[in-house]
Amino acid sequence: MRGVVIAAVLLCGLEGSALAASAEPQPDAPLNAAERRTIVDTLVRQLRSRYVYPERIEPLLVRLSKRSDQGAYDGATTVGAMGQALDHDLREHDEDRHFRVAFEPDVQPAPAAEPPKPTREEIERGRTQAARMGFGITRIQRLPGNIGYLDLRGFGPTEFVAPGYDAAMRLLGGTDALVLDLRNNGGGEPTSVSYLLSHFFAEGDERHLNDIYDRPTNTTREYRTMPIGAPRYLRPIAVLTSKSTASGGEECAYDLQTQRRATLYGDSTRGAANPGEMVALGHGLAAFVPTGRAINAVTKKDWEKVGVAPDVKLPALDALAAAYLALLEQRVREEKDPDELGQLQGILVKARAGAIDLPVYTPRR
Repeated sequence: MRGVVIAAVLLCGLEGSALAASAEPQPDAPLNAAERRTIVDTLVRQLRSRYVYPERIEPLLVRLSKRSDQGAYDGATTVGAMGQALDHDLREHDEDRHFRVAFEPDVQPAPAAEPPKPTREEIERGRTQAARMGFGITRIQRLPGNIGYLDLRGFGPTEFVAPGYDAAMRLLGGTDALVLDLRNNGGGEPTSVSYLLSHFFAEGDERHLNDIYDRPTNTTREYRTMPIGAPRYLRPIAVLTSKSTASGGEECAYDLQTQRRATLYGDSTRGAANPGEMVALGHGLAAFVPTGRAINAVTKKDWEKVGVAPDVKLPALDALAAAYLALLEQRVREEKDPDELGQLQGILVKARAGAIDLPVYTPRR
């Protein structure tokens, strides 16, 4: 992976371009008919050779070619306008929630050989960027009743974010329950999902979480929990989801749900399961082509288009209050110390009355 900075941007789960446009090409550069046709042909060729479900993509490819033949893109006289037109047509197809076309001139044509390893400067730049973005962690808090709260917005490169995850779990290690907020999590590196989840199972309790099949290489990679140096968190967990929870954020929620390690609260997730890569189309345009598919180790299914259904379905805005209340009630049921029980019952009364300030949820745009 040469674009270390690009990968670090996944910490925020951004779906738009993370790169500044270079001097050439420019999005307002003009395109003639032949150039537009070449861009469409390149997109069709890349989708046909790399898309993970070749049998499903053919109707879209025929449609794109027909639209090009019929002059549907004649009005897209600039690079930016052409990108927007193709992006609209891919998203309208709705076969895959990851499809998109954007102006990203730094995306280079795929090399025939293995791409060069990132330089030391690129690695350090990525490490610095990950730290500046808090390793994807927006908020850590200890809520009344000794319930932890972790707001995680994305999964950056594992070698960069693992120390942040370890530190977060050390801070939260003394809490009696945990709320993991994934409502604004747009995804990222699957290895980082596995690394985070490794904190939630006992040492020696290895779990097979997920597989990813990659069409270009015709290989399947397993993702499992792994040895970690940080403390394990074995207390109750509630996970918050929304329609903005996507990709790796969905995998994290689904893995915890299928492993029966957490209860999910909120709305069904976006339904963007298929990983992939940006491929160059020419003139600075690039398309995200889903080249792989997730295979959950328990269900042998993925969540593409359907999303991950929460255990307790309710508006995402209300998910934290519901999860917090449920964890408090569980604490009250299980507490044996009379003094601690009295304090918890007082907190529970306030929670039921909505008198406890909880972190505010602002949906990601």
